[in-house]
Amino acid sequence: MSVNKADLRHMLLHFTSGKAWREGNVPMYVRGEGVYLWDDDGNKIFDGLAGLFVVQLGHGRSDLANAAAKQMELLAYTPTWAAAHPSAIECAKLISEVAPTGMDSVFFVSSGSEAVESVIKFARQYHYMRGNPTKTGIISRDFSYHGTTMGALSLTGLEGIRAPFYPLLPNTHKVPNTLDAANGGAAAFEETILRVGPENIGLITAEPVQNGGGALVPPDGYWQELRRICDKYDILLHADEVITGFGRLGDWFGSAIVGADPDFITFAKGATSGYAPIGGVIVRDEVVNDLLIEHDTGFTHGATWGGHPMVMATAIANITAMRSEHVVENVAANQDYFGAKLAELAAAYDVVTDIRGTGYFYAVELGRSREGGQYLTEEETALYVKERLPRFIQDANLLIRADDRGNAKLMLSPPLICEASDLDKLLAGVDEVVSRFAGDLSP
Repeated sequence: MSVNKADLRHMLLHFTSGKAWREGNVPMYVRGEGVYLWDDDGNKIFDGLAGLFVVQLGHGRSDLANAAAKQMELLAYTPTWAAAHPSAIECAKLISEVAPTGMDSVFFVSSGSEAVESVIKFARQYHYMRGNPTKTGIISRDFSYHGTTMGALSLTGLEGIRAPFYPLLPNTHKVPNTLDAANGGAAAFEETILRVGPENIGLITAEPVQNGGGALVPPDGYWQELRRICDKYDILLHADEVITGFGRLGDWFGSAIVGADPDFITFAKGATSGYAPIGGVIVRDEVVNDLLIEHDTGFTHGATWGGHPMVMATAIANITAMRSEHVVENVAANQDYFGAKLAELAAAYDVVTDIRGTGYFYAVELGRSREGGQYLTEEETALYVKERLPRFIQDANLLIRADDRGNAKLMLSPPLICEASDLDKLLAGVDEVVSRFAGDLSP
């Protein structure tokens, strides 16, 4: 397909500056295969972000495309409002098989934001049906990202994207994330509960490893303490696994890695490797029993595209391939190598102020000097993250993300099919970017 870049004016882009849109100064990708993308100039680009934390199996998978096409020929659409179809049932069954024990039911939507919205409503209806209608409050963390729809945005802890949309949901509260070692423990949740009143809090939301702030791995015991707090005050616990789910951390779900025991797991991205839009909620059996058996109300929520046949067929093909090709095991086998090589990168450059993460999910934090404890100013961070680092990344033929939520950083999230040799190619590109950053800094 031939496209004139001038026609970009017809397409409004997501999270893109007006200047970049007006000038057409954005990459245009035209093909993908394995861990690589090609742009409209013919450049071969290593996809070190898996699209956007999405493409677990890599690009160009004919098995996923064929599964989608076959389903569309057989049954293109039917709703899941008081109805079902075989692909949705099979997909829910497959997900329950890889989900944590005791989480055997799945509610499908079409995106991560919708999934988080669904959890908000699950929690409200759960407490309402149990005679606790005031337990509408939700606690989440600073710098967290849970989506852009109004409810999900209310849980998001990024002021820059929240500010234009006030007022958001009332009775939503933020506590420090785990990067703030002094204040970022689970005790901050309990302090907020006691301040607001346990009768007013119904849900705690957190990612097993938080993306905002840069791949924040919690300390040992953190999630177990969250479970204790939730049980003590009759609060539901939500693990947002839109990024960490489906193998990203070296297990099917990040909850298993950090020892979480949630009532809800939200997922999206990796469930189809990006070949079709999906979102969903995996629900603890006790919550399902309460809503659908003890009270017999069902869940008063729905979406036209939830459980779409083509999407379900794609997810089935994706999960089946991940199992048969041992993709999650591949991450577990290579994650230490990935982490060790990133540690070598940090040792080679004083401008690498920290390396954080686990599995195939890492942040390379950048500043003036690790040894001197010197970070970029706010103005320098904006300059590098919005202008210079993206140029360095593009020149290195990489797709990774420059992120300014907190200190400047590079986010790495390669396809889960990457072997050690693929990681070496990614890291060579990252080395090039960091080297240019170091040379570009003014004395």
